[in-house]
Amino acid sequence: MKYIIAPSILSADFGNLQRDIEMINKSEADWFHVDVMDGVFVPNISFGFPIMAAVKKHATKPLDVHLMIINPDQYIAEFAEAGADRITVHYEACTHLHRTIQLIKASGCKAGVALNPHTPVTLLQDVIEDLDLVLIMSVNPGFGGQQFIHNTYKKIRDLKQLIQGVNENLIIQVDGGVGLQNITNLVSAGANAFVAGNAIFVAENPPEIISNMKSLMDSSINI
Repeated sequence: MKYIIAPSILSADFGNLQRDIEMINKSEADWFHVDVMDGVFVPNISFGFPIMAAVKKHATKPLDVHLMIINPDQYIAEFAEAGADRITVHYEACTHLHRTIQLIKASGCKAGVALNPHTPVTLLQDVIEDLDLVLIMSVNPGFGGQQFIHNTYKKIRDLKQLIQGVNENLIIQVDGGVGLQNITNLVSAGANAFVAGNAIFVAENPPEIISNMKSLMDSSINI
């Protein structure tokens, strides 16, 4: 099992964005996680295509784009052209989710669906075969630095059960309050990809934190 660390550039120092991107390039991290928020679907606004272009220009690792926006369909092709390798949309924002997943795949990207803390994984049953990734939100989306919601462990286990014999290569990603204190338990529950923002960028030595997370994941035993 390959475990993935995806630092969220939303927590980077935007006055020194190239420096932080190059730090991630040189670290043991696997992806860049790009949070796009519109101030409508979530109560905050982050950034759009200009920042995407800046990240893509310097990044040497895949861009994992998380769209926390309404009407994501109208922007999928543009995010793909801007350099996204994976595009994740929210179940709660998609009226025609199957169509949206097909649009992502037609754009040449891997397709993911995110679930807010109140949304059960069983709602993905009819599209689970079509997905490359499911993102379990372990905080309410829109702001960094929130407390981890412990029901996340149950949702991961439920999702792990849902994909058995159906889509066992699915990536189970967790976003929100992830750090050294809980990453072992998340691996044990069945997750294999982790978004971390403040835990990495606020640290005195971010590459060391990433390395320590990797070590903890590799030493964990799935149960």
